[in-house]
Amino acid sequence: MVLFFSHKITQEQKNDAKKLLGVEEFVALPKDLQELFSFVPAELDDLKEYIKPFGEFLKQNTKNGDIALIQGDFGLSYKLVEYSKSIGVVPVYATTRRKSKEIQIENQVIKESLFEHVRFRKY
Repeated sequence: MVLFFSHKITQEQKNDAKKLLGVEEFVALPKDLQELFSFVPAELDDLKEYIKPFGEFLKQNTKNGDIALIQGDFGLSYKLVEYSKSIGVVPVYATTRRKSKEIQIENQVIKESLFEHVRFRKY
């Protein structure tokens, strides 16, 4: 499973990917690509050039039927999902259950959210 993911994958997610998707190996992006994936500049009008190194990485590190976890900037994720499908890679995303609680301190409210992995879903 190639990880186009802004967060660190949890052990629970790894176990689920192995059990339900047959994943044997997890391939993280190199540090430079991870930085680019995690911080897509909002000022860009178009992602046509921006996506190229991700497409190259995907092409070089996968074969037909491999799985890519793609979850991050919506526009970049959309384009990576399209590209993945065009080269025979199966794009998935993680679904979660959110548990929230609010704490009021003086005139401020602090909201804390805990995300619990539920499953992977194909795009």
